[in-house]
Amino acid sequence: AIIQHIRSWKKTDIPAWDGTRIRADAEQGRVLYQRHCSSCHGKDALGGKGTGMMFSRPRDLAIAPPALNNQGFLNSASDAMLKTIITQGRRETPMPAASAFNLTEQDVDDLVTYIRSFQRTQMSGEQILDESPVLLYFSRYDFATTIDKIKRVILDKNYKLVRDQAVNHGFVNADDESTTQTMVYFCNYDMINDALLIDPRVGMFLPCRITVVEQEGRVQVMSINPKRLSQLFNNDELDRACDEMHKTYSTIIEEAIK
Repeated sequence: AIIQHIRSWKKTDIPAWDGTRIRADAEQGRVLYQRHCSSCHGKDALGGKGTGMMFSRPRDLAIAPPALNNQGFLNSASDAMLKTIITQGRRETPMPAASAFNLTEQDVDDLVTYIRSFQRTQMSGEQILDESPVLLYFSRYDFATTIDKIKRVILDKNYKLVRDQAVNHGFVNADDESTTQTMVYFCNYDMINDALLIDPRVGMFLPCRITVVEQEGRVQVMSINPKRLSQLFNNDELDRACDEMHKTYSTIIEEAIK
């Protein structure tokens, strides 16, 4: 519903991109890229930091040129889309149309072929099966003690304890909130800002949170697995940040339940 609402802002028809690959001269495309595109998108097409997006940028500043050498981008953008963007430019950004550089249609095809040469693999479900979506542990302590110990470790690690609340908080009346399913929220603001600058999509799983569930007499402690999510984003720089977050979750949980 949200996507349909956002789409309603578009005044023209939503394009249906042709999936046909453009086969042109990648070497000539490289020459054209270095001449006309590298000053903004970078010599190696890595653009701005991470995906090239910027977090909380002032609206009067030009948007940072995106990384074209990014597997997530290349796995989602068709050649027809790339050709249209290069041909028409991007309104309200510093990117001009190809005609501003006197580029022909053949030149644009060469550029598309060069950009496509960065692509290493196609995304598939098999690529993310090597990491579990969650980190799951079992505590030897009761429900309340486990939550208390998690909070203590969070503070000992110099993280800010944000809050703890029932998993169904906000979905039911306060009197009906779960007493056996709790989420503990915590953060390090420097880490959050650094991660968001690398890639704003990381905000989907921030602030950090650990979930504690009592079920059938056992207390489970779990969190999302950042390593799994980083594979979906296809951003090498974000991979390193997610590795650090994985260590954070694992260390806190393991120390709390030992």
